[in-house]
Amino acid sequence: MKKIKTKALLVLVFTFMGSYATLFMILPYSYWKEYADMSVSRLIIDLLINLAFCVVMLELSLFIDRILNKKIPWMVHPLKRLLTQTLFQILGVLFLIICLSLIYLIIVGPAGNQSPHIGLRQTLYSIISIVLWALIISALNTGNFLLNNWKATTIKAAEFEVKAAQNKQLAAEIELQALKLQLDPHFVFNNLSVLSELILKDQQLGYEYTENFAKVYRYLLINSKKKLISLGEELKFLDAYLFLINNRMEGGSIFRIDIDESKLDLLVPPVTLQLFIENAIKHNRTEEENPLIINIYTNNNDELIVSNTILPLINKPHSTGMGLKNIIDRYALLGDKKPTIETNDKTFTIKVPLIKWI
Repeated sequence: MKKIKTKALLVLVFTFMGSYATLFMILPYSYWKEYADMSVSRLIIDLLINLAFCVVMLELSLFIDRILNKKIPWMVHPLKRLLTQTLFQILGVLFLIICLSLIYLIIVGPAGNQSPHIGLRQTLYSIISIVLWALIISALNTGNFLLNNWKATTIKAAEFEVKAAQNKQLAAEIELQALKLQLDPHFVFNNLSVLSELILKDQQLGYEYTENFAKVYRYLLINSKKKLISLGEELKFLDAYLFLINNRMEGGSIFRIDIDESKLDLLVPPVTLQLFIENAIKHNRTEEENPLIINIYTNNNDELIVSNTILPLINKPHSTGMGLKNIIDRYALLGDKKPTIETNDKTFTIKVPLIKWI
């Protein structure tokens, strides 16, 4: 409110000073010479009347703008609004000139010998000047209105973008959590079946299997809410996980791990290696005579690579593709870097970017 009053006061001062400046350029020197010879009381009355005229003209302009903002908004009919506003401003200020001229005559009286004489041309120029100042005030009000409207629209658009970004982030977080929980139910069933058999055959091995099974699920529980985890932590999880695989497959697979130690602090999504290994085992034969070979290593491009030989199954299992899609979708939510898949007749290879600490 205080800011609005300050703007209105500045416009009033600008109009008041500008009106005298315009008259000074229009009216002859003789007018101002006689004007300066007027009595102090007459000068004060003249200044007050001119100030009152400027105040009323400003209020009239604001009133016309408020009415037209409701009836003919700028954003809906700009040309019609411009013509209508110009017409009403001119008519309004002419009516105002007539009214204030009558008031001036009543207060000051008719022009006498001491009153400066203004010719018809100068009078016409003065009226045109006043009309122009009324239009200038209207233009200032309109500019202020449009500027405020633009600011409000910009702020709303920015708030909408922020809200949309927040909603997108929230949706991404929810989707990411859902992706992390997409574990193969067969993994749980198979390991529980193996555990029950080991307990009957070899209690010590059954105990070790239970310990590693617990390590695997402890890792899943602790890191399920994390977006990323260090490659070193993922490899610790991999040790326990491979213990389960080797005892479950009984020599049907060989794992070759060659990880550069300088890459251990780089990041990957949790359970990445489990999903890749499960995918390889699910779609290939695992035989002692011809074992499935899975190579896990890093390269100089900061990529984690999992490559396995292709040993096609006779009866291919139904696949939803959720394992690889899970990792691809998780990387899509984390940034621009995406996994790449390379396949030929002998090997299936997937490469995922290792992410640096942010």
